[in-house]
Amino acid sequence: MRLPGLVLPVLLVSAVACGGGAPSGSEDGGAIDINGAGATFPYPIYSKWFFEYHALRPDVRINYQSIGSGGGIRQLTNRTVFFGASDGPMTEDQIAAAPGAILHLPTVLGAVVPIYNVPGLAADLRFDGTLLADIYLGTVTKWNDPAIARLNPGVALPADDIVVVHRSDGSGTTFVFVDFLSKVSPAFRERVGVATAVSWPTGVGGKGNEGVAGLVSQTPGSIGYVELVYAEQNRIAHGAVRNAAGAFIRASPAAVTAAAAEAAANMPADFRVSITNAPGEAAYPIASFTWLLLYEQPEDKARSRAMVEFMRWALTDGQQHCEALGYAPLPPEVVSLELAALERVAVS
Repeated sequence: MRLPGLVLPVLLVSAVACGGGAPSGSEDGGAIDINGAGATFPYPIYSKWFFEYHALRPDVRINYQSIGSGGGIRQLTNRTVFFGASDGPMTEDQIAAAPGAILHLPTVLGAVVPIYNVPGLAADLRFDGTLLADIYLGTVTKWNDPAIARLNPGVALPADDIVVVHRSDGSGTTFVFVDFLSKVSPAFRERVGVATAVSWPTGVGGKGNEGVAGLVSQTPGSIGYVELVYAEQNRIAHGAVRNAAGAFIRASPAAVTAAAAEAAANMPADFRVSITNAPGEAAYPIASFTWLLLYEQPEDKARSRAMVEFMRWALTDGQQHCEALGYAPLPPEVVSLELAALERVAVS
């Protein structure tokens, strides 16, 4: 899959090397390699950032493996990588298991969208949280079910079976999706709950946003959920979703920004906040920050200095690249809080 504006081969490595140890060039002015892993949700924007920053700072190479939020948290905890990335905040248990304090840094805002492959369908479909929850609980199993027809009057819906597709790996995209469904469906919260990896009552799994997008593209009658850019790049139909104000909203950077407005004004000190099902007529309801994870007291101070410098760039100049890739830039008040929080990361 080729993403707009991305030149990836320079950035990606076939395997992530150990994040610890003496960095190349840490004392003699040579190159510094920084390895990270985690969420697939921000992979397009991170790849763009790492490429652009390397052009500015050829001595800094940031390598990233898009392996899912769960994998990123595990590798960071094990110090296999220098930084992790997750679309769901670390749980209290995960934070306690880490060998040091970890700083959550929101990097961009994105949207998770329901994608579908219904041959012959002429109109875009509309969903609400209850309907999506019932589909993923296995209680709505046909595309012409009355629950779908009520939200889509006048649309000729086939009697085909619904093929449910979900993530097979630990995933922040899953966290965002199930967080929304659990807020609007008590039955879903009770049976499935909120986590980066859940026990799905039905469906087939795909690895990463790429895997889910691929399965839905290839499977007539299927439905899945991916980050917005994966739907757009694969040209897969994705539906509008009814928000807390009752409006059906299609995902867009502006609609995600609207969802973040209240959170930006009341951001907790640790930046771990949910913005799914946000209030507001214009807010897209399956929206989220995505977080880059750094140790506050890293063992390798040379890499730490380089990573803090990169983060300052990403939170300021780097935000200009967001909208072209389907993300929303951070609110200025959140950026100010994060720039202050970066002072907690030891660099000497």
